[in-house]
Amino acid sequence: MATLGKSLQWTDTILAKSKASVFGSRFRLMFQSKAYSLDSQLIRQDACLQAHRHQSLLDKFQRFSKTLTLHHPLLCSGSTFHSRLYVTDFKHSSGRQFSTSSKFCQNKKSDDEDPKDESGQESEYGQEVSHNFSPVGALTTMSIPEFLPVVPVIAISRNPVFPRFVKMIEVTHPSLMDLLRRKIKFNMPYAGVFLKKDESNESDVIDRLDEVYSVGTFVHITEMHDLGDRLRMIVMAHRRIKITDMAVEDEVDLLPDPARDKKRKSRRRNGKKESEESEKNDEKSEDTNGSSGISFSLGSIFGSNKTSTSAESESNSPSSSPPSPSHVLMVKTENITHEPFESNDEIKALTSEVVKTIRDIIAMNPLYRENLAQIIQAGQRVIDNPVYISDLGAALTAGEPNELQEVLEETNISKRLMLALSLLKKEYELSKLQQRIGKEVEEKVKKQHREYILREQLKIIKKELGLEKDDKDAIEEKFRERLKDLVVPQHVKEVIDEELSKLSFLDNHSSEFNVTRNYLDWLTGLPWGKYSQETLELTKAQGILDEDHYGMDDVKKRILEFIAVSQLKGSTQGKILCFYGPPGVGKTSIAKSIARALNRKYFRFSVGGMTDVAEIKGHRRTYVGAMPGKMIQCLKKTKTENPLVLIDEVDKMGRGYQGDPSSALLELLDPEQNHNFLDHYLDVTVDLSKVLFICTANIIDTIPEPLRDRMEMIDVSGYVAEEKLNIAKQYLVPQSITASGVEADKMTISDEAMNTLIKQYCRESGVRNLQKQIEKIFRKAALKIVKEKVETIAIDTENLQEFVGKPLFTHDRMYDTTPPGVVTGLAWTAMGGSTLFIETVLKKPMKATPSDSSASAETSGSLELTGSLGNVMKESAQLAYTYAKAFTAQQYPDNSFMQTAHIHLHVPEGATPKDGPSAGCTIVTALLSLMLNMPVRQDFAMTGEVSLTGKVLPVGGIKEKCIAAKRVGVTCIVLPGENKKDYADLPTYITDGLDVHFVDHYEEVFKLAFPDL
Repeated sequence: MATLGKSLQWTDTILAKSKASVFGSRFRLMFQSKAYSLDSQLIRQDACLQAHRHQSLLDKFQRFSKTLTLHHPLLCSGSTFHSRLYVTDFKHSSGRQFSTSSKFCQNKKSDDEDPKDESGQESEYGQEVSHNFSPVGALTTMSIPEFLPVVPVIAISRNPVFPRFVKMIEVTHPSLMDLLRRKIKFNMPYAGVFLKKDESNESDVIDRLDEVYSVGTFVHITEMHDLGDRLRMIVMAHRRIKITDMAVEDEVDLLPDPARDKKRKSRRRNGKKESEESEKNDEKSEDTNGSSGISFSLGSIFGSNKTSTSAESESNSPSSSPPSPSHVLMVKTENITHEPFESNDEIKALTSEVVKTIRDIIAMNPLYRENLAQIIQAGQRVIDNPVYISDLGAALTAGEPNELQEVLEETNISKRLMLALSLLKKEYELSKLQQRIGKEVEEKVKKQHREYILREQLKIIKKELGLEKDDKDAIEEKFRERLKDLVVPQHVKEVIDEELSKLSFLDNHSSEFNVTRNYLDWLTGLPWGKYSQETLELTKAQGILDEDHYGMDDVKKRILEFIAVSQLKGSTQGKILCFYGPPGVGKTSIAKSIARALNRKYFRFSVGGMTDVAEIKGHRRTYVGAMPGKMIQCLKKTKTENPLVLIDEVDKMGRGYQGDPSSALLELLDPEQNHNFLDHYLDVTVDLSKVLFICTANIIDTIPEPLRDRMEMIDVSGYVAEEKLNIAKQYLVPQSITASGVEADKMTISDEAMNTLIKQYCRESGVRNLQKQIEKIFRKAALKIVKEKVETIAIDTENLQEFVGKPLFTHDRMYDTTPPGVVTGLAWTAMGGSTLFIETVLKKPMKATPSDSSASAETSGSLELTGSLGNVMKESAQLAYTYAKAFTAQQYPDNSFMQTAHIHLHVPEGATPKDGPSAGCTIVTALLSLMLNMPVRQDFAMTGEVSLTGKVLPVGGIKEKCIAAKRVGVTCIVLPGENKKDYADLPTYITDGLDVHFVDHYEEVFKLAFPDL
């Protein structure tokens, strides 16, 4: 009983999956005529009777068995379903015999019939094709239905599918995948493929019918692989169809087969009554036991009860959920037939031209043969058929989607041929262009390959004749030749020998070979033990320095001292200097003059904005494109070990995730460490103790203290008007004459015009802006000489504005006469010194002093600060306000002005940030001037910080502040007593005309500011 149940279950599975096949239909008819069934819920007596009858029947089947292989690739995911079924030549009572011939599977035509229409032309549909879904595989053919009113919709992009062409399609939308699985399960492997109008839409389904073209192709799914998240299908297009309306899956039914029904009726005549009784019994057993589990009904298994079978498969399959109503999955279609045509001369000519063009394309591009191979393998002769020739021509091209769709929609054969011919001609021209480009590239490659072969042969011939050595030998010889005249340290010599030994064992084309060769190139390219001969004559060096720069006595004295020490020691030495000062004073240019004066090689690199330590220390050799740092590059470029290296803008170094370059400079600029400087790339120590390092900076506050400690700081201050005049006459004007091309005798600038240019246009400490203005004058003069044919031009104060425009500074100072509460101060900026006015006023009018103490407490004074002051300057103002109160209480105990007045203190030019601790004395003086309602001494300026007890503290920038005071006409200056040493170093042309007072306490300042009190 168990064995029979398993057999019938196996039979049920096989036949349910192959109910459209020949054997399935014959087997189903035989079982239905005998009305055998098995149900797990039958009573024991009926089950025993049924088992006996089934066993008897199976014994007869197995008597004359034949082996048949089931091949159904669509019913298993990723693999092919195989099983064995034994079929006998069992003869029924009427003498009928089973057969596996494909004639029983035909719909209306036999295999021998040629699918042609009544006019003798071959039809576009109705042909018989091989069908892979049948259990008998290649032994069975399946007839494609001539008309299928409702089909699933598969939307594709780019290229439509033409009839008789095969295309691979992948479907990823879950609803469409479920629908296709159900169709395949019911042996309805058909669909409609339509081209999407929007190429950017990548979905497999559509939401509206207007998203696709209405004309598409009816395809037969010949093979499908279920990959879980997508379906991969091979489809064969058969005919053109057109969408008429939307449809739902309920309207789809299995195709009727009249021929099969007719044969089935003839075979059932003798046992019709018995079959009907069996079906009734099956229905009763299903109704009785349908809710209790698994039931075996041979009638339902073999397809007699189609509705129940579909319901069971849909309920048992989790993927058979109904499609989402928001998508169009099924459509109603109608067949499209071409217009009748006659095979006239025009059709023949077009067909011949299309065939000729296809042959030309295939001859030019063999890749198109693969497309034609599909039709040739199918045994379809279409050369003489214009219907298929037009589709073939269009399918072979890579035209635009709308052009291909136009061919698909065209029903007039003549127009369709013309459209296909147009596309083929475009493809032919494209193929010719592709062939031409390919030939050019091939010729170029052949030429390069030929040259490479000849060079290699030439190398071998020269090597055999002894005219040339191997690459490795030549490279090694070149490296050793470099080291002949060099004094290489022993530790470096060992590294070079080791690398040369390793290079000899490496292959020329390996990456390690190139790394090693580059490393040896750097090691052998450094000037080991080579020094340039220095100039030790002080007179010659002094002349060179004076020739290039005016003034800068501190820098020139330091260089002469350096030369004197080298002369006494008799050897080359290194030093680390730092020139700091405002822009445009010649810090960078003086370094080049120093190198010329010392006869040293000059190398400059800027570290402004540098954030990568590797720029100084070098990269590791493990990195691709690794290079040494700037110092090693300097030594290789200058070819000496004692160059002059200018490190520009050390106060503007950055800091990033690659490290802190200012910290990397600590080793480079340390006299105790740079004699064993280690670069990351070389990985050997290099002696930099003979290098003269000169750094430049504008502000020393931003330089880290450890780095500042390693350098000798030299202040390069700005220039006064007299210095600027001499610099302009000796350097700037000759340079402008050379740059502009104006001859010296045709252009003159008077000293008065130059002084006006300096005072009213170029007040900054440097001369860079003055140089720009002089170049501007010479450019305009050159234009005037060329355009107006002027012989000579003389520049004076009257015509100066014609060349440089309106003056920028029309007055030297804000107040010609300072009112009460306003005092002139002196400030230092990055551009040099400048004057700074401190203004104080009353915010509210003073009231009479009240008699009661409570009212007196309510009238306490206040101080408001404006003018973009920094935190340091705000604290200095508060400190000065407190000291002014204390000074007033001491000197003027009856005056309550400072205690009750609401004062506003402002520093003009509010857009300019101001900060620093040098305005304390000036603020106290301004507050006392406002209290006394008395102006301070005219042509009077001061600088210095005051403490809480009145002590005057020293400040910086004395030279710049003195220059600024002299520029605006101030004759009396108050300086802190501790700055006397700084003032003593100033040249006489700055101190001449200045009345300087050095003070240690503010009481002295008060007496100088108010001499009448």
